[in-house]
Amino acid sequence: MKRRGNGACARAQFLFVRRTIAMLLRMIGRLKGIICDKTAEGITLDNNGVGFEISLPLSTLASLPPTGQEAELWIHTHVREDEIRLFGFSVPDERHLFRTLIGKVSGVGPKVALAVIGAMDSATLARAINEGDTRRLCTIPGIGKKTAERIVLELSGRVVATGSAASAPVMGVFSELDSALKNLGFKASEVERVIGEVRRAQPADASFEVLLREALSVLRAK
Repeated sequence: MKRRGNGACARAQFLFVRRTIAMLLRMIGRLKGIICDKTAEGITLDNNGVGFEISLPLSTLASLPPTGQEAELWIHTHVREDEIRLFGFSVPDERHLFRTLIGKVSGVGPKVALAVIGAMDSATLARAINEGDTRRLCTIPGIGKKTAERIVLELSGRVVATGSAASAPVMGVFSELDSALKNLGFKASEVERVIGEVRRAQPADASFEVLLREALSVLRAK
């Protein structure tokens, strides 16, 4: 009987440790801690001295307080052979929708699902899916016609809006945008300039998520 070499043993030990870590992380349903770093993709949340890197949809990222303050997120742990990632959401319903997208729709992974949730509120998204509005879904970065059609096919009639779809007055939306951009660390002068550009470029009824995405795109291009 042949013995496994040191390389095989090390590989087996690595896989065991990795599976154990993945199992422990999957037990995390919610995290509360201090925001110690913030980027355009997510945050690092300090919980009892441990920094958790968490990817977030734009809408959740924009709603968080500044670095140094406390935040609370609902967590999904995504495990692949080559990585383990944490995804955070402001409410459990967003996490449920994220899991539905990556679990039910072929070709939709975490990156695309995050873009979908960050691009529009739950009521608008549910309406687009249930009405088969693939054109609206195609406005989301990373969503092409075929993917939009698959989302409608797999989820039509299964997605129910839980949030309010009531639209705020235009000035209210831009006031919210101003606050969100400043929370992300942009200077007041930059925010004032980019909001002016976004107001001229976007229709009056554009959602907060669309405006935020456009504003970040303009800021990154500078």
